[in-house]
Amino acid sequence: MFKGTYLQEMPHAWRGGRKIKLAAGAAAIWLSASGGAFSQGLPPGPAVGERAPQSAAAAAAEPLSLAKAIELALEGNPEVAAAKRQWEATEGQVLQGRSRPNPELAYSLEDTRSKTRTQSWQLNLPVELGGKRAARTKAAEKTREQAQAQLAELQATVRANVAAAYFDVLTAQERLVLARDSAALAKSSTDTVSKRVAAGKVSPVEESKARVAEAGVRVELAQAASEQRNALSRLFALLGRIDAPYTVLEGKAENLPSVPSLADLQPLISSAPGVVLARIEVDRREALTALELSKRVPDVTVSVGMQRSNETQRNVLLFGVSVPLPIFDRNQGNLLEALKLEDKARDELQAASVRLHSEVAQGQERLSTITAEVQSLQQDVLPGAKSAYDAATIGFENGKFNFLEVLDAQRTYFTAKSQYLKALGEAHRAAADIDRLLGASMVPGLIATQH
Repeated sequence: MFKGTYLQEMPHAWRGGRKIKLAAGAAAIWLSASGGAFSQGLPPGPAVGERAPQSAAAAAAEPLSLAKAIELALEGNPEVAAAKRQWEATEGQVLQGRSRPNPELAYSLEDTRSKTRTQSWQLNLPVELGGKRAARTKAAEKTREQAQAQLAELQATVRANVAAAYFDVLTAQERLVLARDSAALAKSSTDTVSKRVAAGKVSPVEESKARVAEAGVRVELAQAASEQRNALSRLFALLGRIDAPYTVLEGKAENLPSVPSLADLQPLISSAPGVVLARIEVDRREALTALELSKRVPDVTVSVGMQRSNETQRNVLLFGVSVPLPIFDRNQGNLLEALKLEDKARDELQAASVRLHSEVAQGQERLSTITAEVQSLQQDVLPGAKSAYDAATIGFENGKFNFLEVLDAQRTYFTAKSQYLKALGEAHRAAADIDRLLGASMVPGLIATQH
């Protein structure tokens, strides 16, 4: 996929035998660079897209797509797994909320002397009044819904992070190919200048400048290789893996995400994970307030039992009712707290809605601006820089330009290409941010079709 070679990137304006010789020499340099010619600047280890001997078949047979990466992350990400456990644990609260209070068995003994002993057995049954059980169950169910909404929000965040990391790897691959091509061109230019110095056509100063430029390009190549490995490490960490089971990614970084209009995004905010979570919190707080209100009604305890007197040799039936008197404690403190927390949840819902509107608008504007920048670089800047570089190269070969002019044109072209790759990465991250805010698959074409 991203297997760009120097022969594919050579300026098309080169003509004649020099073009063939320089292209063949640059190709040999490119191959030797990947095999160790740049061992002073490049850390060891195969780069993405290069097949290690022990995993060549696996890398060729099973490239990693964005959809597969998201699926693996939702299955193997430790944070998602923990959130699922939290959601499953809330089922226990629902079961506990539905349970009724246990009856109580009481035994009492009066007088330890056998002839006058009296024994009593009594069963006390609490009866909840005021709708406590229903209120308690509803509050537990809202807690379960809250945990489920938190899981959905985390899944949307992981999905967006995986998409951003995935395209970071793709742009890092492109940047590494660009750095390799730049290194090959720098080496080829140095060889050409060396030959011209030997022939007495240019000053030896030109050769020194060429070698300095080549050394700088080697540093950039080492940095690009490091960035690629770091991008891969971040991606597989999101998948919950410490190894790299995939060495090839599908897709291209040039596939820009769609740019939805703000009018299309605004209606989706009401169903965004953050707003849904805040709304469920309001419902949960209302249920907790209803539960505290129900506690103001005292429960009744019904008692049934039997008393046995050894003195009279008779069994006596016992029946009783006990009701606590809400004179001092009417649960007024807990009720006040529940009411204030309910008001706080409503304020947080309003704040979440306002914040989401602002963040979505900013994200849409950022995506639109970066997409326009990418298109401008792709259509205007890069072709012009490439044309200037080709013209400077031809002029240098014909003796019309000095090496500094060629070096400046080369630097301009590769700087523009680097800016283009950076803008591509920013565009995909902006799309991922919108997807994170609005939830997975809420905006078709924003991320899901980018593989």
